[in-house]
Amino acid sequence: VQLQASGGGLVQAGGSLRLSCAATGAIFSPVVMGWHRQVAGAQREFVAAITSAGRTNYADSVKGRFTISRDNTRKMMFLQMSSLKPDDTAIYYCSADYGHEKYWGQGTQVTVSS
Repeated sequence: VQLQASGGGLVQAGGSLRLSCAATGAIFSPVVMGWHRQVAGAQREFVAAITSAGRTNYADSVKGRFTISRDNTRKMMFLQMSSLKPDDTAIYYCSADYGHEKYWGQGTQVTVSS
């Protein structure tokens, strides 16, 4: 299974970005897909996750600003990010959890300027 994240970029504070993650090489759709982020020198932190049934979970820091969604047919996941803050600057990684194994994508850089 390979995950390809895209959609990162440079945006001003208050702006929006939409990240995408495509899972290829899998027959079944992941049980849980999620986003984490990491800044240099810090641990990777949880951002949001969504189950195959559509149940979502968000970090407190992004609640009300980020929306996670997925398309099980296309094995894709999205993260709509709004009201972005400089603190959201990080490399964003997508993940796919099949229960017996978890896969990570290569990451996409999000930079929010003040």
